[in-house]
Amino acid sequence: MFIALENSSPSFKDFTLVMPAVAVGNVGQLAVDLIVSTLHMSTVGHIHTDCLIPMAGNNPYPTCKGDAEEMHTPAEVYTAPELKLAVLQIRAPIIQNKSKRFRQLIVSWIKASGFSRTVVLSSSHAYQRDDKQLQGAPLRYLLTPSLLKVSAEALKELGWREMERVAAFPGLTDANAEPRLYIPGGGITKGLYTDSCAEDLPLAVLLLFCSEGDNIPDAFTLVNQLNDWLHLLDNPSQEPNKWKVPASWSLLFGSGIPPALF
Repeated sequence: MFIALENSSPSFKDFTLVMPAVAVGNVGQLAVDLIVSTLHMSTVGHIHTDCLIPMAGNNPYPTCKGDAEEMHTPAEVYTAPELKLAVLQIRAPIIQNKSKRFRQLIVSWIKASGFSRTVVLSSSHAYQRDDKQLQGAPLRYLLTPSLLKVSAEALKELGWREMERVAAFPGLTDANAEPRLYIPGGGITKGLYTDSCAEDLPLAVLLLFCSEGDNIPDAFTLVNQLNDWLHLLDNPSQEPNKWKVPASWSLLFGSGIPPALF
């Protein structure tokens, strides 16, 4: 359930919601970090649920020493009202046997909030692509039928490629076998997409094929692709450093090797 920071709940009517899926390389979460940090988005509340591994930490987007020690939780909501943009950042893994319940919670909140559209930033294992998915850029998208009606032309002009359906049993020829949507390493991406189709929600998935490792370049690739559509910044491809890296990224790979070891 959504719990507002203030006494009154903010209005999300006609806002675009951007959220990550906890997926391979954490690319969606890193991309969301860049959006929140660059746009100086304000915290308006958090999602309270037992579906995420409980955790807490310092402010990942401090602007001064005074706010660096603020306590933050696994699923927080940020807004940029002037852009009619809301962001849900998820910082903890979903408990394995509660992923369906978490999806239902998110879908219910999206419906109740009146978002005009939702964009899920995700990723999938690069090594599990089939032959068709090896072609072109490693970026793919999916649109639910209700969003397809209004956004299909815009994405076609951008030259984006829709996520290909693949054979259920690669290598076997069966005329009756329907190709399936397969997103290995994508966490709740596929489930959230199919749930949104069933609920007639306007939702898009933007994903990147990647591998585990230093996924910071992947995050920049994904957020620049999103910006081509939503125009959050002007010409980020010409000025790649326009996205502001949050201070929390300095500890992305730990705090370094203690000198005392040597």
